[in-house]
Amino acid sequence: MIKRSSPLILLIFLGIGILVSCNQKLAPTVPTATTQTITTVNSKEAQEKPYLILISLDGFRWDYVEKYNPPNLTAFINDGVKASSLIPSYPSKTFPNHYTIATGLYPDHHGILGNVFYSYKNQKNYNIRDRETAEDGSFYGGSPIWLEANKAHMVTASYFFAGTEADIQGITPTYYYKYDGKVKNETRITQAIEWLKLPAKKRPHLITMYFSTMDNKGHRYGPSNKAEIKKGLFELDKNLGRLFKGIAATGLPVNVIIVSDHGMADQTTDSLIPLDRIENDSLFTSINNGSIVNIHPIENTAIDTLFHMLKLQENHFKVYKTADTPGFEITPTRKDWGAIQLIPEKGYYFTSEKVIATRIESNIITSGVHGFETDFTDMHGIFYAKGPAFKNGLEVPSVKNIHIYPLMCKVLGLEIPTGIDGNLNALERVLHRN
Repeated sequence: MIKRSSPLILLIFLGIGILVSCNQKLAPTVPTATTQTITTVNSKEAQEKPYLILISLDGFRWDYVEKYNPPNLTAFINDGVKASSLIPSYPSKTFPNHYTIATGLYPDHHGILGNVFYSYKNQKNYNIRDRETAEDGSFYGGSPIWLEANKAHMVTASYFFAGTEADIQGITPTYYYKYDGKVKNETRITQAIEWLKLPAKKRPHLITMYFSTMDNKGHRYGPSNKAEIKKGLFELDKNLGRLFKGIAATGLPVNVIIVSDHGMADQTTDSLIPLDRIENDSLFTSINNGSIVNIHPIENTAIDTLFHMLKLQENHFKVYKTADTPGFEITPTRKDWGAIQLIPEKGYYFTSEKVIATRIESNIITSGVHGFETDFTDMHGIFYAKGPAFKNGLEVPSVKNIHIYPLMCKVLGLEIPTGIDGNLNALERVLHRN
């Protein structure tokens, strides 16, 4: 039986709990019966490879740097490369797009369809805030970049990047933490610098990092709140400046790629749609990601009958059979999407009557949301890169986030897996020629 998900409207957290206390030193993952092949020591060949730090700035919209001119990010861009924007994959939600960046696959191909979705294979709801499912590698398809590095006998590390807590194919990064949003950015940065100071055999050549500052600000205040967005941006920029300085002090050939999973759009409380008024437990169950609602008909419910019934209820949203839903880059084929999709009109978003009432009581007029079709430029994120592998002062056109994965493989000297959606040709121009 599919369980209905809780609505996601305000701050999106990637999980709760932590692998070790913030005051404890992070130790390498200990191989177990299911994680026998985790690399804990770099091979001689791996020690000769470059270093790459992948930084995700959740909810960082494509135009924030140009609008507010944060000094450290501005200098980083001027000395490196940038894309006009980074185009997310649909739906433009947090976990699907982080995992797309990590695998080079569209969500329909890697299986993380939303921050919440129903898995027929696992016969349960996946939810990013449920530790059991977030850490269950059976939900995650593809071969994320840390697995490819591990195959090359390369030590890897992560501080909160989505998917790194899960035992995907029995593998996690060598060093990693379970997500805890209370851990300060300064703590994460200190750890990354300490990783780079490890002896060559133990030093990770791939580090993935995650910062939620701009997503938190965007959801709470909306991206048009200039004062709050600038405040968050400059706090984050100061922290990143410390990271950049620490990287430079190591003298190592470190390449840094900075991305975001999606942008952010303003959402007014009077344009929220209460899904409660549409739901019908006797006919279907629903999975609500705000910008898209997956409809799973109850057994023996005729899809065509349900489709036409829902069409009669359209009010600031449209009803589509899954294969006909606009926004997808490829025709969705996974059963986990459900048979029917509810898509809000631009400016509208699904939630619950309870959430709407709470917002009205709290006098919240505007907040921020995302997840919409990717031709809506407010959904676009960032791609910046700097280091010995990258050219200086180059800007390229907007690029899809599926193409970052093969670029990372190239930078790390890894073989690019076949069968991915990304293509190195889309971003190869940002690299120096060997």
